[in-house]
Amino acid sequence: MKQVVQSARSGKLALKEVPEARVRSGHLLVRTRASLISAGTERMVVQFAKKSLAGKAKARPDLVSKVLEKAKRDGIGATMRAVMARLDEPLPLGYSAVGDLVEVGAGLEGKFRVGQRVAIAGAGLANHAELNAVPENLCAPVPEDVNDEEACFGTLGAIAMNGVRLLEPQLGDVIAVIGAGLVGQLAAQFADLAGCRVIVLDYNAERLKLAEYAGAELTYNLGDGDPVAAIMDLSGGRGCDGVVIAAATDSNEPFDTAGAIARDKGTISLVGVTGTEFDYRAFMKKELSVVVSRSYGPGRYDPDYEERHVKYPVGFVRWTETRNLEECVRLMSRRRDHRLQIEQMITHKFPFADAERAYDMVINNTEPHLGVILEYDVETKEKSPKLRTPVAVSTGKASAGRCVLGVIGAGNFARTVLLPQLKKIESVDLHTLVTKRGISAGHSQDSFGFLHSETDEAAILDNPDINAVLITTPHSSHAALTARALEAGKNVLVEKPLALDREQLNTVIRARLKSNAFLQVGFNRRFAPLSVKARGRLESAGGTKYVLLRVNAGQLPEESWNNVAEEGNGRILGEVCHFVDLARFLVGDEIKTVQAAAASVTNGACDDLTVSLNFAAGSLATIAYTALGDTAYSKELVEAFAGGTVVNINDFRGMTVTADGRESKEGKSTEQDKGHAAELRAFADAVATGGPAPAAESEIVESSFATIAVLESLQRGTPVDL
Repeated sequence: MKQVVQSARSGKLALKEVPEARVRSGHLLVRTRASLISAGTERMVVQFAKKSLAGKAKARPDLVSKVLEKAKRDGIGATMRAVMARLDEPLPLGYSAVGDLVEVGAGLEGKFRVGQRVAIAGAGLANHAELNAVPENLCAPVPEDVNDEEACFGTLGAIAMNGVRLLEPQLGDVIAVIGAGLVGQLAAQFADLAGCRVIVLDYNAERLKLAEYAGAELTYNLGDGDPVAAIMDLSGGRGCDGVVIAAATDSNEPFDTAGAIARDKGTISLVGVTGTEFDYRAFMKKELSVVVSRSYGPGRYDPDYEERHVKYPVGFVRWTETRNLEECVRLMSRRRDHRLQIEQMITHKFPFADAERAYDMVINNTEPHLGVILEYDVETKEKSPKLRTPVAVSTGKASAGRCVLGVIGAGNFARTVLLPQLKKIESVDLHTLVTKRGISAGHSQDSFGFLHSETDEAAILDNPDINAVLITTPHSSHAALTARALEAGKNVLVEKPLALDREQLNTVIRARLKSNAFLQVGFNRRFAPLSVKARGRLESAGGTKYVLLRVNAGQLPEESWNNVAEEGNGRILGEVCHFVDLARFLVGDEIKTVQAAAASVTNGACDDLTVSLNFAAGSLATIAYTALGDTAYSKELVEAFAGGTVVNINDFRGMTVTADGRESKEGKSTEQDKGHAAELRAFADAVATGGPAPAAESEIVESSFATIAVLESLQRGTPVDL
């Protein structure tokens, strides 16, 4: 399919061919009929992308501080690679569209039907693309008497509607709208539909005429001077009950104007991006309230609502973003005498094939414009079958002596760390890349040299030419994908964790026992050169070992997917597993008992705990994992004791060994090496030579089981015997 794609680094726009979007549970697959270019918002996004690296830093100082923290902790090289990988990621454009349903995801049967026309919303979801997969709560059915050109304004309408709702308008209220762009025009109409007396202020005379035509009682050109006298005359000297700021400017002028025209104890709703410094005395004397509109409405930016389909009870939240979207398209219906009027706001229509020309006009402002619509070819197209044939014609067997790799998932970690390393390995053939989003698959295919990119795992799992699979998807899918790949006879390297519970782990074990392929988990730290040296030192010392691992993990945002049961299920399974396996590797003995204790949870996730591991021959390991520290401090410290020898590894940049009263330093470096490159090379070599696995599979399964036991110990409050 075709999609408008922008480079985050250069700002360059292109209409590119990318793999088709695929439906999944709780989502709808929509073939786009029309999409709206939101000139103000999308111009701002494009202009930011076109800034130099210094310009981006100046515009987003909050991100600069995060980069500096990472550089202190991980080194300049690793930080620059992460930054450049993020900048190389293609950005989808568009967030307001309409189209026909071509497939309904699991759980939505009966709620929607194939062939139904829906308005869709969401940046990164309702893209300028021929196909879009959109979650249930960002879709709304479109009445039959509303045409495509009108319905594609639904998301912009929801933004304007929410901004007006925050004013809590009453019949007869005087409502002013500052800024007569698309959102301002729509906000003025919603205030009029709510029975309010509407004033629109702008510098553009043509847009003010448009607002007057749509029902504004007073329009005022700010270029003509101070509007206070005219507004006081209309309002009987009281001023405006509410003011919507829908302008886009760095200036504080909209706030100053809003404060001057608002009545005593009036409300100002900020919808546009403007300067926000204001005269405290002016606002204080009137006791004005300022509210900032949450885009489309309640539910926006809440992953539980948008991505995991949690409903807000209507008794507590009457108007969600979904209900706002539904109401917007309902108010466009021609069955109403007093309706939301869209037609006069449409100034340009372009065929989707000419999207680049449309953006050139919008970005460079080559001619006056307001509503710019992309129109799509709506001919019925045959949908791809659910069961796909191999992408390439099979030659029977995978190439001898080669690791022919299929990769499922290409998130930030894969693009930043794994794929650049794999690209360097001579024995690896990067065959097929599968991601949920076609834009991501297509971009990574070009960046790393894959032969094919797709959005369906079957393109890898059903292709006999592929003999190895790397799985880097969210944690909840690891076990199922690993089992399917092993059943297909493919060697597997799955990023940690291998499984989220015993049942999932047993599913993988059963699949492995029936397969001739081998299994590895992304426990990269056991492959780190310093870990290998440390194990050698401890073995030479002999006897019982004691290992202490301290991890200063740093806080994750509460809404992170890592904390969601359906995706990540927490950092214990997703990150503590690394240190359970590292302890297993350094001690070199079977784990017999696991006991864990957690500190009181203060931020919604269990991120502060200690884990005690007892080994068969009497060795011990303690893992101290916390998110309470400052990330400027070192993240990982390993201290291991055995036979009069002490080994210390600090952030995998260097190692000191203390024995016989002397201290020696080994492997000191400004760059970390946590073993990713060695792990990937070992996996590729094992695949190419026909095995065995580079790390004993029994140890890998044992570490995975022990990590699950950490959770079980916390749940039961007792030790867990493996």
